[in-house]
Amino acid sequence: MTIKQSFTADDIQVFLVSNLAKLLGVSTDEIDVKEHLENYGLDSAQAMILVSNLEKLLGFQPSPLLLWHYPNIEALSQRLAEEVQEDSPIQDTGVTSSNAAPSILDLGAEAVLDPTIHPGAASNVLVGEPKKIFLTGGTGFLGAFVIRELLQETNADIYCLVRAANAEEGKSKLQNNLQQYAIWQEEFNSRIIPIVGDLSQPLLGLGSEQFQFLAANIDTIYHSGALLNYVFPYSALKAANVLGTQEVLRLACQIKVKPVHYVSSVAVFESTAYAGKVVKEQDEFNHWEGIYLGYSQTKWVAEKLVKIARDRGLPVTIYRPPLISGDSTTGICNTHDFINLMTKGCLQMGSFPDVDYMLDMSPVDYVSKAIVYLSRQKQSIGKAFNLQHPQPAALKMLIEWIRSFGYSVEMIPYEKWQSELINNVSSVDNPLYTLRPFLLERWSDEQLTIPDLYLQARRPHISCQDTLVALAGSSIVCHPIDSQLFMTYTAYLIQSGFLNIA
Repeated sequence: MTIKQSFTADDIQVFLVSNLAKLLGVSTDEIDVKEHLENYGLDSAQAMILVSNLEKLLGFQPSPLLLWHYPNIEALSQRLAEEVQEDSPIQDTGVTSSNAAPSILDLGAEAVLDPTIHPGAASNVLVGEPKKIFLTGGTGFLGAFVIRELLQETNADIYCLVRAANAEEGKSKLQNNLQQYAIWQEEFNSRIIPIVGDLSQPLLGLGSEQFQFLAANIDTIYHSGALLNYVFPYSALKAANVLGTQEVLRLACQIKVKPVHYVSSVAVFESTAYAGKVVKEQDEFNHWEGIYLGYSQTKWVAEKLVKIARDRGLPVTIYRPPLISGDSTTGICNTHDFINLMTKGCLQMGSFPDVDYMLDMSPVDYVSKAIVYLSRQKQSIGKAFNLQHPQPAALKMLIEWIRSFGYSVEMIPYEKWQSELINNVSSVDNPLYTLRPFLLERWSDEQLTIPDLYLQARRPHISCQDTLVALAGSSIVCHPIDSQLFMTYTAYLIQSGFLNIA
């Protein structure tokens, strides 16, 4: 049983500033206590670390959603200081006032595209081979590989939207991101052009003059940028993921028409209305009830906006990846993603939850190659493509393969695994310690945890038949989820120091 400690708002504020600076690798002088936490670009894992550290300090576990409802360090510190004087741990209610009733989110009502975004007034010029490509998400995992494919498969210059203090810092961010995945090529350096801006701001944070310049000169748009955070609610992610998409569509429609290649997600089919059903690429997705994660909600609304623009005459193509795994050739991956952190933590625990999951992850090289290839086929315009793995494998297959390498792991009932997580994982040495608030939080009206929400019985069967047919004329195939792929991934994770085989 944890015991609350006595701390003032100032004590908590100093603690949060220090911890946030450490997480971001900056000095404490660079942390502004009045700045919105979302502006620091915290990912889900970093948010969990912050919450877990707070738990150790205060003696109780704050809800992760507090990082949004009290969005800056000053406000959050004051609320937590008040909490230490109360009798029961604070639980997130979805509102900042205990006297206000939580609002019901209607995603259908959110899917409204600015009526001024229409290609009718723009000149309808569709170039065969683009000379100038505008891309969002270039500092992300998938974005890095899409950049590589575009550089190799086209002769275009890639104008990359990036959050930075200036163009020099923006270029450095893009280069460092490509280098960390071992896909930087110096010969392409001059073709990567940073555009300092922000998805969450009107006109992408560019200002009217630069926005109009890009509208006049860009030939094609690849929109893969999004704020990926499984902790924050819809309201926290809306500006970047929904309104940012609207601004990209605005750019596509001004001065001259520019095709938009939008990276969505299979999460648009997370509504319980599709549980157990087959959903095909060109199917409509009118149901949103039962989509609980804020990120998934924003992807549902954003793709609706893209489809509205398509119906108004804008040439768009939609790509829906699942969870994305590492490069199938090199094994290079994002070691901070949920899959890798969960796997490492379970190995350290010695157990995995015995749940009915299918591994439907697709390698990043397959996803990026498919996007760029399909985007260059005229017959793709107006269509959607599911980049789901065509042959998903059961989680139990992963466990069996792990055991074959000498790891002593067992599968135990989920309730027992949760107890083990609560009682025996007590150090940040295990990644699951920082994920505990995420794994144990109750996210729905049914009070289900994240693992509950993703049980196979609650998920649809996502068809990728149209994608496979469209890729049939290429050499692009999705590597099977087999021992060879696991070997490739494991070799990288061990070589990088992420996994310890001792």
